[in-house]
Amino acid sequence: MPSVFETSPAAIPISFVTKSSWDQVVETLPAPQRAFATACAFAAKPGAYLALPAPDGAIAQVLFGLEEESARSRDLFRPGALPGLLPPGIYRFANAPHDVRLAALAFAMGRYRFARYRKADRPDVRLVPPEGVDAAEIERIADAAMLARDLINTPSNDMGPEELAAAAQALAAEFGASFACTIGAELEKNFPLIHAVGMASNRAPRLIDIGWGNPDHPKVTLVGKGVCFDTGGLDLKPSSGMLIMKKDMGGAANVLALARMVMDAKLNVRLRVLIPAVENAVAGNAFRPLDIFTSRKGITVEIGNTDAEGRLVLADALALADEEKPDLLIDLGTLTGAARVALGPDLPPFYTDDETLAADVARCAVQENDPLWRMPLWPPYDSWLDSKTATITNAPSGGFAGSIICALFLQRFVEQAKSWLHVDIYGWTPSAKPARTEGGECQAARAIYALLSERYA
Repeated sequence: MPSVFETSPAAIPISFVTKSSWDQVVETLPAPQRAFATACAFAAKPGAYLALPAPDGAIAQVLFGLEEESARSRDLFRPGALPGLLPPGIYRFANAPHDVRLAALAFAMGRYRFARYRKADRPDVRLVPPEGVDAAEIERIADAAMLARDLINTPSNDMGPEELAAAAQALAAEFGASFACTIGAELEKNFPLIHAVGMASNRAPRLIDIGWGNPDHPKVTLVGKGVCFDTGGLDLKPSSGMLIMKKDMGGAANVLALARMVMDAKLNVRLRVLIPAVENAVAGNAFRPLDIFTSRKGITVEIGNTDAEGRLVLADALALADEEKPDLLIDLGTLTGAARVALGPDLPPFYTDDETLAADVARCAVQENDPLWRMPLWPPYDSWLDSKTATITNAPSGGFAGSIICALFLQRFVEQAKSWLHVDIYGWTPSAKPARTEGGECQAARAIYALLSERYA
């Protein structure tokens, strides 16, 4: 997509107003524009938009309503609605919204349209970079977010394990990173859980491995769940639960988006990206409830439910990552409906035992308008993973604390990393919001990138 930013002396001003400021603002308008605004009954409600005419019929300026500064619930991405409202042209912020940097980012992200299969009118609007805003950084983040959205929105017939690997390979090539892919007999031998989940599909499972950066720099490893479609396996999902399972590789998509930000910013890290890419299909050779597999780490896992497959593929990938003793190990995955029940689609839970990391993640999430909420790795629940026939089960009976149980399961496979962060994302926007179209979404990646930028710039 062409750059969102362009400098022009003729840029059309956008004036942000609130209900409380509107009475003062309207008095400063030329009489014809004041009369026009009155005739249009513009009242500066949040999201309200009005283009005021100049004497020659051109747009003199744009008015756009925001929440009050004191409002408990302010959408700092509200300006992201503007690209869908504005006529083609170049615009500038005439005054400051609540957060200028986030408003510019929202404007950039609000131009996104998924257009692979049908024509979509991409908003032909650009913005003069606001003073003090790092335009390159804004575009870096927006481009990565759009990569995640594109990958998630692509249907599974065109985004299987092989296609996901191709997308990862293209990203690696763009930034001069190494790329490797483990598949076939080698995968079955070294990553038994990944192989077990994907073996019923005619689209071969694989482990994607990207490496980038100076080996002497701190080791940061990202692991993303890449289940390209999830039927639920033999514990088959109902049709309603299967409908948007193309998004079940959202962890992988967001890990690739985060990796793009890190590599493009040239952060001082030794980056590794691991993505177990599989399709959880139904066939005669599908893994079954009560099957037992020996994981890469040597832990035997009893299959309590074939629909709890994401934690299985992550477990083998985390075990590999942990062997390298990274300074920071992060995994993202669209893992549990329990997380959605607890916190809804917009607020992914995160887990870590590192108190400093937890505080930094929470702060960066607020700073970036990329919401995250800490949940506990609650030790008393760890015994719920016990199995009578194996070391652990992937899905204990009962419906309590599903997201916590998943996190505790994954924790069994992380012992040597200096610090570990697990995020249970949704990766999907159910209904459109400013800067966030309905469909695949970039979640947690922006907050984590802010954290990494602070630590490793």
